[in-house]
Amino acid sequence: MTAASPAAESAAAAGEDLASQLASAKQEATAHHERHLRAVADLENFRKRSVREKDELRQFAAGRVLEELLPVLDNLALGLAAAKAPNADLKTLVGGIEMVGSQLKSALATHGLKEINPAGSAFDPNQHEAISQLPSPDAADGTVLQVVRIGYSLNGRLLRPASVVVSSGPAKEGQG
Repeated sequence: MTAASPAAESAAAAGEDLASQLASAKQEATAHHERHLRAVADLENFRKRSVREKDELRQFAAGRVLEELLPVLDNLALGLAAAKAPNADLKTLVGGIEMVGSQLKSALATHGLKEINPAGSAFDPNQHEAISQLPSPDAADGTVLQVVRIGYSLNGRLLRPASVVVSSGPAKEGQG
């Protein structure tokens, strides 16, 4: 019995050691599972907050631009009132409309809007839309003769190409 006794004690000690290792592993697994659940919940909350902030940004992004356009509206109203006056002066009205136009362009330019007015420059299919071609003794082939509609870009991205008439060079013999 004495020989079996140390083996039994050794097996009992090993069993207790395995049981404590199992309990420790279970606690560690539970802690990892709880951390995982918290991380998943944090990620979901972040996603919801990002969507909400993006919607708010989209909803109120135009506010700054509109604030700068309000004085333009005010000046248009003043110009309209002046035009309705019985002693309205045409030159003064034209000057006022030009100033309001400049004010509008300036307000839009501060937000990245840029005019594309290529009169006299080489035709660029990336920024211009050719609506016709005309022979011209004064302009080389591919030169913009006339801008029918000004184009616009916003922070380098084309919003609307400039509609242009392009030179086809001097008239050829036999054309008429």
